Formats: sequence, structure tokens, C-alpha cells
Amino acid sequence: MNKTEQSIKENIQKAKNGNQMAFSLLLDSFWNEVYAFQLARTKNENDAEDITIRTFSKAFDKIDSYDESYEFKTWLITISKNLHVDLIRKRKRSLLDEMDSHGDEVRKVLDESPSVEDQLIIEQNLAHLLRDIKKLKPHYQKVINLRYFNELSYAEIAKELNEPVNNIKVKLLRAKKLLAEIIQKH
Repeated sequence: MNKTEQSIKENIQKAKNGNQMAFSLLLDSFWNEVYAFQLARTKNENDAEDITIRTFSKAFDKIDSYDESYEFKTWLITISKNLHVDLIRKRKRSLLDEMDSHGDEVRKVLDESPSVEDQLIIEQNLAHLLRDIKKLKPHYQKVINLRYFNELSYAEIAKELNEPVNNIKVKLLRAKKLLAEIIQKH
């Protein structure tokens, strides 16, 4: 066993005993590998980061269940893979729900630095835009409203909706993509 492997095993043991510094060292040691694994799977930086954060959160919550006969990295990757599968299932359900539902709120979307989706949205006249926003699920309408009407930051939206900032970023990105798809169908 080399010095690095010994150090990792020692940090795992310290982490099992509640040592926060050991948690931090394990996070630093394995963050890039878990993030790269998720980035290759998701092809999306926000999703990869969100899943990686949740991977370490879950791993540290469940560190007592870690079996040292397996590599720690393998254990983390397994947790990460399961979180990604859960996310895919959740999004599929969400997509099916979106196809079946229509929102009640009507909001105008503006953005200072337009992406391709934003540019499509901006080019639409207000009547069409408002009609198209109605087709989004209410929680997507809500993040669009808070971001573009109330001009709140991601952190302020996260506080308002009591959700992590990464969830807000993903929701807003998803809402803009869905709205752009609706607009392109015209």
C-alpha cells in the first residue's frame, strides 16, 4: 500500500469518526474524478456539478456503511451513478407531466445576455410569448418570473423557493430550453 492509499484509508477512518477535515480532504481527493465521470455521462456542467455535490453529501451521510474491501472511488462512483439514474427517471416523469399540464401564470421573459434560446424568445411578439409561457409547468413559470420580472439573482430565487442554487440554475435552464422548443414549433 502506497502512502496515498494509506492516507485515504486514514481519512476515511477519521471521517467515520466525524472529523470534518478528513471529509474535506476526501472531497478534494475525489471531486475531479466524480465530476469528470458525471460530465461524461450528462454532457451538462450544471447537472454534473449538482450530482457530484449530492454524491459527496450522500457519501458523507452514509460513510459508516462504506465497506473498506472496496475502493472508496468505486463506492463514490456507484453512488454517483445511482443519483444520475434517479435524476433521469425524475426528469422523464417531469417531462410526461409537462406534456399533460398547462400553467396558469403569464409572464414576459427578458434577458441581458441572450443565449440562442433567449434570442428566439426575445424575437417573439408579446402575445405569442405570453401564450407560449402558459404552456410551461407552473414551477418553470415561477423561476422565469422571479429571474426576469423580479430580476432576482440565483441565490435570491433559491432562498425564495427554498431550494439549492444548483437546482434553480438547472430549472431556469430547462425552462428556457422548453420555451425555446415551444416557440420553434410555430
